[in-house]
Amino acid sequence: MKKTSLILLIALTLLSCNETVKLNFETQHIEKSSDAIFNINYPKAIGTKAVSENINQHIEHLIANLMNMSETPDNNISVSEAISEFDNEFKAFKNDFQDSSQRWEVKIDGQVEYESPEILCISLQSYVDTGGAHGNGGITFLNFDPETGKLLKHNDLISDFTQFTKEAEKAFNEQTKPKDDDELMEDFFFGEGFQLPANIGFTKNGLVLLYNNYEIASYAQGITKIIMPYSEIKNLLKIEP
Repeated sequence: MKKTSLILLIALTLLSCNETVKLNFETQHIEKSSDAIFNINYPKAIGTKAVSENINQHIEHLIANLMNMSETPDNNISVSEAISEFDNEFKAFKNDFQDSSQRWEVKIDGQVEYESPEILCISLQSYVDTGGAHGNGGITFLNFDPETGKLLKHNDLISDFTQFTKEAEKAFNEQTKPKDDDELMEDFFFGEGFQLPANIGFTKNGLVLLYNNYEIASYAQGITKIIMPYSEIKNLLKIEP
């Protein structure tokens, strides 16, 4: 009897250790227009608790800080708190400049960009307008380990940085053209050598190197996307897309 119980206990332990991570996504929608205007949509992970909580925490932390008016990120602020603080800042602005017709606005659209057994990529497209000639917009990629919910950095994705950078620079030169005829390729990086972007994301078409406004060149250049087919760089990545 004791032997049977021991075997059963071991079997249950192995089963729990090998439990398959289950992960799905549902769209979270926040819309307000009483004072400032908010239109926020993003994917919320549901399923295996520890994994989904890790993923959601990083997504919501990024969204909250896109609305953060201070110069430093806030690691503890929630999305609802960020909305309230942004709204209060706008009310204070209107109180100081009562003749202004300016309406502050936040637009954020997120989606699951790519999903495989080894990588989960979420993209967030944002636009925040607090006055001025134009608002501040951009796209951010968040890459996760779908088994743990860990947010992955470039070091977790790329195995050979030297060779990867060479291939990335080659793709950049092939796919990017200056909008101004007088602008040289060197002008993209403000007189410095080629640099990898802050945002690297996974899509069905390949790995995307994404440079947001002001990251390279002038605002007029807009967002620059470079696509690197997986077949050409698979030996330079630590994961298999």
